[in-house]
Amino acid sequence: MEKTITKKIRIMPKGHWDWSMPVPFSQGWKVGNQVFVGGQISADENGIVGVGDIEIQTRNVFENIRKVLNEVGADMKDIVKLNTYYVFNGDEKQATEFWEKMTKVRMEYIADPGPAGTAIRVAGLMWDDLLIEVEAIAIIEEEKK
Repeated sequence: MEKTITKKIRIMPKGHWDWSMPVPFSQGWKVGNQVFVGGQISADENGIVGVGDIEIQTRNVFENIRKVLNEVGADMKDIVKLNTYYVFNGDEKQATEFWEKMTKVRMEYIADPGPAGTAIRVAGLMWDDLLIEVEAIAIIEEEKK
């Protein structure tokens, strides 16, 4: 039986946000036709973007996902799985409004039919001012490889 070795490509876009301390984590990996995008936050090389505004933060997160995907020839319509972690500590009526604002922005980026998705409400993220973090898995279609 012949063994096939799949090449792995580390994805680290130039000028992308980075962690507050040196760590070996990657923004993403391309393995064969699969792309794994690590948790993207609303940040750039200067720090957090959109403090207190879920719409600005969501848009920035999805632009960061797009940037990681584009580094290896993938795009948003290639996403097959999204995991969304969000912070909200208000009452249920306000939670619905918050969720709808976040979802309206996400729908600007998601193909129809959309990916499988999971949303997890969390007590907090890496930095106090972050409201959302999203990780994605994409499959690049055969003709794009």
